[in-house]
Amino acid sequence: LSDQYHISRTPTREVLRLLAGEGYIEIEERRGARVKPLKSSTISELISVAPMIYSAIGRLAVRNVSPPQIQDLKQAQQQFRKALSTRDVHGLIIEEHRFHSIIGQMSSNHYLKPSYERLLIDDVRMSHNLYCLETSEMDARRKLAAEHHDIFIEAIEMHDEDSIVKLIPQHFELSRQAW
Repeated sequence: LSDQYHISRTPTREVLRLLAGEGYIEIEERRGARVKPLKSSTISELISVAPMIYSAIGRLAVRNVSPPQIQDLKQAQQQFRKALSTRDVHGLIIEEHRFHSIIGQMSSNHYLKPSYERLLIDDVRMSHNLYCLETSEMDARRKLAAEHHDIFIEAIEMHDEDSIVKLIPQHFELSRQAW
């Protein structure tokens, strides 16, 4: 990892320790690190709480958004669409996460943001198939995700909480179906 990302071993080890502390990886002495598999209980918990937290974040984002954040969101959407057009799987995953992280920042809620970020990470881990599988069905889902992003942007700009709350379960379902 140090060679791949052109950073020294000390920061690499620190990042791995942080990820282990958050439960994302396991570190074994003399064997290295590996990503911890998701447990069915984790998936079950995510499915039960994600729509509630996503809706709360969406409502708060609409109420607290600033013009620079809307520009950041539009830029993330442009990058998502670029990755979609070039079939850049890594770019799709990064920009999907970035898009939704910006919405979390818009919420300006210090209590919900950590839970939201954790949900986003696990959601991305579980919806990896949405971005990696090359089927016509997955292509359609990826295009629909991009359309949803456009609707999110418009609803946030118009301060339309109802549209956000209505769209969130549909958008979440795209990734959930890919599991």
